[in-house]
Order: sequence, then structure tokens, then C-alpha cells
Amino acid sequence: MRFIDEVVITIISGNGGNGHSSFRREKYYPLGGPDGGDGGDGGCIYFQADNGLNTLATFRSKRVFKAEHGEDGRNSQMHGKYAEDLILKVPVGTIVRSTDVETGSGQVLADLTEHGQRILMAEGGRGGMGNIHFKSSVQQAPKTCTPGKEGQTIELDLELKLIADIALIGLPNAGKSTMISSISAARPKIADYPFTTLEPNLGVVDMGDECSFVVADIPGLIEDASEGKGLGVKFLKHIERTKAFVHLIDVSWCLNEFEAFEQYVTIREELRKFNEELLNKKELVCLTKIDAMTDEEIDKYVNFFEEQIDRKVLPVSSVSGRNISLLKSLMLKTFEDYKE
Repeated sequence: MRFIDEVVITIISGNGGNGHSSFRREKYYPLGGPDGGDGGDGGCIYFQADNGLNTLATFRSKRVFKAEHGEDGRNSQMHGKYAEDLILKVPVGTIVRSTDVETGSGQVLADLTEHGQRILMAEGGRGGMGNIHFKSSVQQAPKTCTPGKEGQTIELDLELKLIADIALIGLPNAGKSTMISSISAARPKIADYPFTTLEPNLGVVDMGDECSFVVADIPGLIEDASEGKGLGVKFLKHIERTKAFVHLIDVSWCLNEFEAFEQYVTIREELRKFNEELLNKKELVCLTKIDAMTDEEIDKYVNFFEEQIDRKVLPVSSVSGRNISLLKSLMLKTFEDYKE
């Protein structure tokens, strides 16, 4: 299924049924009287978050969603049937915004961040009243009844920001897809050219004892991504909800440690320009694709990075599995520290 994270849709709640005007005409009830029933309420439209979904693709082919109308009232004081509500399921992490200029285009109407969370978005029209409601001491045979209220028509902008515990970030070909495939059951496309990953991938890292966390493989960022270059900000927004980053730096092609560190600085700068608060998130820094390097070369790179950023740096290899178990343990600790 194609990954879709932005759509514009129109929702239309149901109209209320009309009230009925009628009179009782039976053999043993000579006085009769009004007996028109009320119309049923129109269907409401709700959004409900479902963690079984990870894309808005279901809204790509169909853009207009209508709830059913309530039935009209009947004689013998029979109420019209209430229409069923329409529940639209969306991925956890979906933000619903208004597109109405008068009420404020871009205004956030709902932010669905938990599985099962349900929000009423368009209320159905109330059913009209039958003529039985208009009987009085001075009006014994009213013919008045009221029509049902119309439902609401609302145009909405849906935006998905994936909710993952930890995001893998780095330049194109830094080894993010290989990494997520080695620590989880996710199987993204892997190739030796830039921008292999064109959409975020989610993977669940199982640590045993009913303990797990979700990792997102964010498509490669490049310099000036925050200004629209490359894949632009299309996927930068998906890291805003994550609790921490694993920053992967490919050192296999670098002539020296300075070239490797430039990669780190480039990504950090793009995060700052997109949202400065991202720099405050916890970060694990990993040097990837170290298989062809000697231990002395690896130590040289690691020591240089640790001097520059004043924190531990982990050399890893997703191919050989070197330090992958340690990385998973550090990721789990970061995740648990955040929950505390």
C-alpha cells in the first residue's frame, strides 16, 4: 500500500428526518387528535484512531464521506429511525485541520494520538417534530410539523505524523534501512544508491518479556532539506513525535574523521532549521558500515566524535551484527528513561 500522509476530504453528516403531520382516525376514538411522530436524527461522523493503520491511503481514492439521513416521522406517533453514525478510522498520529478560511484555515480540530481515541467531527441534523407537539387547549387539531435540520458539510485537511518511539536519521545511504531490518521484522527496500527509501518504515523491536518499542526509518535527509531540497520537509515532520533519535553516520567512504563529522553537523543543522526543539531530544550516535575498517581506524573516528560532541559514540555494523545487541539495549534504556 502506498504511503500517503496528507489528504483533503469533505465530510457530510446526515440530515434529520422531517416531522409528520397526521390525525388519529379510528372507530372507537371519535375525538381523534394529532398523532404525527418525530423525524429521526441524522448520522454523525466520527474519526477514530486505529494502530492497525499507518497511512491515509484509504482516503486517496474517495474524498467525500456522507452519513445517512434520519427517516421521516410517521402516523400513530411513530418516530423515524435514527441514522447510524459513520466512523472513519485513521492512523494513530493523524492531525485534523480546518480548511475554512472564515473559521481559521489550518486550525487544529483534533489530534488523534492514542489507539481507540474517537472524536465527533460533524454532528447529524436533529429530527423535526411531529404535529403532536403542537397540540394545546386552543389548538386541538394542529397541522404544524417541522422539517429536520440539515447536517454539516466540512472540508478537512488530514495530516499524518507517525508516532514512533525512536527515529533512525542520517544522510541518504547511511544504513538506516539495513539497520531497521536487522533489529526488527521490517523489510524495507535496500540498495546502494541514494534515496532508496522514499517513505517512512516502521519496525517493532522485540526485547522479550513483553517489552518492545517502535522504530521509524526516516528517508534520507540532505543539506537544505528544511527548505524543500531533496525530499524536503515531507518526512522531517515524522520525527517530531519521536522520543529519541539514532543518528547513523556512514564512515565507509570518508577519507578522514572530519568528513564524517560534517555529515553529523549537516543533519543537526537541518533539524535546527526545521524545529529547534528537536535538538533537545535524546540522541544515540552510531558510526555505520565499519566492516572494511581496522580497529585502529574505528577508534580514531570514535575518539574524534566523542571529543566533539562530548558523549559516547557507538560503531556498528548491521551486516556483521557488531554491537547491534548493545545498540538495542541502549535504545531500550533511552525509551524507558523517557517513560519515567
